[in-house]
Amino acid sequence: MKSKGLLKASFLLLVLGGIIWWSNKKAATADKTPIEKTATSLISIPVDQIQAIEIQKHGDETIRLQRIDSKWQIAGAKPLRADPEAVSSLLSSLSSLSSDRTVEEKAASPDQYGLTQPALELTVTDNSNKTAKILIGDKTPAGTAVYGAIAGDPRVFAISSYKTSNFDKSANDLRDKRMLPFDTDKLSRVELQSKKQSIEFGRDKDRWQILKPSPLRADQSSVEELLRTLHDAKMDSSGNEDETKLNAAFRSAAVFVSARVSDSSGTQELEVRKSKDDYYAKSSVVEGVYKIASSVATGLDKSLDDFRNKKLFDFGYADPDKVEIRDGSKSYLLSRNSSDWFLNGAKLDPGTALSLVGQIRDLTATKFAGSGFTTPLVDITVTSDNGKRSERVLISQNGDHFFAKREGESPLYELAASTVTDLQKSATDLKPAAPAKK
Repeated sequence: MKSKGLLKASFLLLVLGGIIWWSNKKAATADKTPIEKTATSLISIPVDQIQAIEIQKHGDETIRLQRIDSKWQIAGAKPLRADPEAVSSLLSSLSSLSSDRTVEEKAASPDQYGLTQPALELTVTDNSNKTAKILIGDKTPAGTAVYGAIAGDPRVFAISSYKTSNFDKSANDLRDKRMLPFDTDKLSRVELQSKKQSIEFGRDKDRWQILKPSPLRADQSSVEELLRTLHDAKMDSSGNEDETKLNAAFRSAAVFVSARVSDSSGTQELEVRKSKDDYYAKSSVVEGVYKIASSVATGLDKSLDDFRNKKLFDFGYADPDKVEIRDGSKSYLLSRNSSDWFLNGAKLDPGTALSLVGQIRDLTATKFAGSGFTTPLVDITVTSDNGKRSERVLISQNGDHFFAKREGESPLYELAASTVTDLQKSATDLKPAAPAKK
């Protein structure tokens, strides 16, 4: 009796497994057997003609993006700036949106695809006020695609899920979270105020200089890093903290650092305060108080010396036209003609000449000094940029220390002793070029 019961149960299990296999096979076949395999473009509006995008999620708020001149904003009672990168990504996804296949040419019942009450509706308006609407419905049985349709078109399409994932956005996802939405290329002034000191930078063409507390040469990479930190200072809206609590925290926190950036259109300001391990920021162009990342705050907490240029010469990576060195009783006058170097008119071995020029280019202070300069020991003058730039540096020795200063400037630079002795040795090691082979 037990054997018969076991045999019957096994038979029923086999039948049930067959039914499940057939059901899955049928569903998979339905998903993989399209009416038409040709991809269909779902949006025919060129990107530069799109003026508005509306994203409506079922049972959720409707988000409307509007182009105002060349900038995008999120429409509402209080319009918000849209994140340029997020909008660019959205436009790119729209312009390339196409189906993988046509599932049905004329759907008798769109509801079976979830298109009667779609999960997502995308409405795109062009500059002639014409609109195109895309409906996104249920997932296909295999789960790798979703059903979609063009409003007013009876066809039903299958669209790969990755193509539509970029449209499932909230207003917070699309909002510009920058506290200072400036254009770096248009800035002319930057001010940084902290407990340490007040520093002001000014741009002359493509180069930044320190204007305050006194005119000084600026390290370009350090100033550019400061600008990146300010540009990337974003509100932390992930916690969705209560506005009243944030305002109270900001008022009770200690001032940490403040920054001001200016261009032809005006000035933007950012104030950062610290309370324990949290940093709060308030901007002159963004309503409200927000938490910001600690890396932003510490990136702004810099001293004057962090921005000063420690290089002795500014001629950079372009080879100079002429180099004149006086080292005690020794004198060297190097001139360049194309890629050849000459010493007092005699052609030099290129290796020894370039080694000396490289060491002059790399002359860098170990730190800045307030005093210590004595009688000049080495005098170097470099002419570059087709004679337009002339830089002179004097180097003196005071005990075991070497100090340098640029002509016409008051700051002193302290140099490592090995830097100076290596430079002197490279000058004495200059060799004439090998005779040309007959």
